Amino acid sequence: MVRTEKNGPVTTVVLSRFERRNAVDRPTAQALADAFRAFDADPGASVAVLWGEGGTFCAGADLKAVAEGVIPRLEPDGDGPMGPSRLELSKPVIAAVSGYAVAGGLELACWADLRVAEDDAVLGVFCRRWGVPLIDGGTVRLPRLIGLSRAMDLILTGRPVPAAEALAMGLVNRVVGKGQARAAAEAWAKELAAFPQACLRADFQSARRAFESAPDDALRAEFARGRPVLEAESLAGARTFAQGAGRHGSFER
Repeated sequence: MVRTEKNGPVTTVVLSRFERRNAVDRPTAQALADAFRAFDADPGASVAVLWGEGGTFCAGADLKAVAEGVIPRLEPDGDGPMGPSRLELSKPVIAAVSGYAVAGGLELACWADLRVAEDDAVLGVFCRRWGVPLIDGGTVRLPRLIGLSRAMDLILTGRPVPAAEALAMGLVNRVVGKGQARAAAEAWAKELAAFPQACLRADFQSARRAFESAPDDALRAEFARGRPVLEAESLAGARTFAQGAGRHGSFER
């Protein structure tokens, strides 16, 4: 159903219900949320990847299970119906999208901080056809990611969005070949994990909070998070730079 695989500082959370195209029922939602809580609490984990096994990222909520009486969690507080969609983690998550990321699956991809999609991937609000609303952050995160006009197009029409268009509109960050999403996301995660983590997490949280606050509040929060990092990590980084590292744009340290 859900398993976690660790490789050094990179944690990959695998959604494995490929017989249901990785549609999420209530137990799966709980398992996903628990997996990401464990990742966030793990001091040895820096970046997570969310990947759907079997060629599909996630087809959304398991409507067959709903029809059989297995109702998802529908409470205003706590975990969302899809599981981790209300969690605010202290570390980045990268969605590795293959096949379809639709309906609640699109909401999970939007919940992640970065998205890598395979070139034949399709994203969309497919639940529009069935009268199922976006209640896992889709109406909140889509406008922030791609702007209100584009978000309205996707939300109201439910149309399929191919990977190339998703990249052009900023819905995904990178497009890779078929079957390469997981490896590409894990390689990217490894790159992020190699940076000084207190600084990365401070900037990560400040950027995310900037959308939730007035500009003055966001600037103050940015400074408050960054100031301790200057003492903890930035001085050492400055010394490394002064010794000749990082010339000509190199990321070697």
